[in-house]
Amino acid sequence: MREIKQNLNGEGMQIGVVVSRFNSNICDGLLSACKSELLKLGVADEAITIATVPGALETPLLLQHMALSERFDALIALGAIIRGETYHFEVVANESARGISEVQLNTGVPVANAVLTTEDDEQAVARMHIKGAEAAQVAVEMANLVKSL
Repeated sequence: MREIKQNLNGEGMQIGVVVSRFNSNICDGLLSACKSELLKLGVADEAITIATVPGALETPLLLQHMALSERFDALIALGAIIRGETYHFEVVANESARGISEVQLNTGVPVANAVLTTEDDEQAVARMHIKGAEAAQVAVEMANLVKSL
């Protein structure tokens, strides 16, 4: 029996990060935590490509272009969708998540989804550092897992 163990060694990896500019204070916190964790995991600073998009709905398109470029071992989506008074929250949350999942399933490039969906700013602030770091770990682990298959 072959068992594939968790591998969080990011040395030699190229990682692409797409960050939404909407709710920028939250997204900046996500990015800071994500980048810090990537560096701790051994990903070189020059091997991290960061691109920004207007909002969460634009994220999947850029992720798809990055995945199709064949330059990245894994990708990370960062953003914050905070509930408002209209149905728009559900549309943006559901469609961005669907699009992000489709990118990784259609291209085979792992995508860590750290687009927060929260009820209010307080919940987003409480989660941004944890989720940013977790996204880095997921990206590195999944890239290593895919390579080992």
